[in-house]
Amino acid sequence: MAKLILYSNWFSSCSQRVRIALNLKELEYEYKAVDLLKGEQSSPEYEKLNPIKYVPTLVDGDAIIADSFAILLYLEDKYPQSPLIPRDPKKKALNIQIATIVSSSIQPLHKLSVPNYFGGDLNVQEGFKIVQKAINDGFKALEKLLKEPSGKYATGDEIQLADVFLAPQIHAGVTRFQIDMSLYPTLSRLNEAYNELPAFQAALPLRQPDAPSRA
Repeated sequence: MAKLILYSNWFSSCSQRVRIALNLKELEYEYKAVDLLKGEQSSPEYEKLNPIKYVPTLVDGDAIIADSFAILLYLEDKYPQSPLIPRDPKKKALNIQIATIVSSSIQPLHKLSVPNYFGGDLNVQEGFKIVQKAINDGFKALEKLLKEPSGKYATGDEIQLADVFLAPQIHAGVTRFQIDMSLYPTLSRLNEAYNELPAFQAALPLRQPDAPSRA
């Protein structure tokens, strides 16, 4: 069986989600770094793999999947070990809801390309405040959703899809955007639990081969 190839970037939270899932499923993969600051995502070669020119992209033989959510669903179907999506319909819906809040309502606003959407009119401080507000709004909603159903992890005592999305987003909030996590005790507790898991530790940004400390 051909080795999986993951086109990734060290600080991309979308890439981090996929790295966590691959680690949880104990799947070996080749890491191919895409330098977003140098614009490597816009190269003709990469655009053939990922027309929207984002990371991550997963290559599995003749299968090319170019979106973190789609990749995770593909991995669930192709490699069902250590399942991330529960069978219970209610719990499954909650996991997807949490994943969607992160992937649709929070994370898009801290992409490198966002300031360009405003015609370059935003200064760094203004852009930073917009991102902080988006994260805080999302975290407030997640805190309410997770207050009752959470167990050891987000939706119970097993790692599931919600955790794979939450861990990178919380990490980015803390390390990149100075979010006050004392406002979110449930998310803070979950973050502590994630930090103890080898699969999550190995996926951390600064542990990737293209991270600055490894350069």
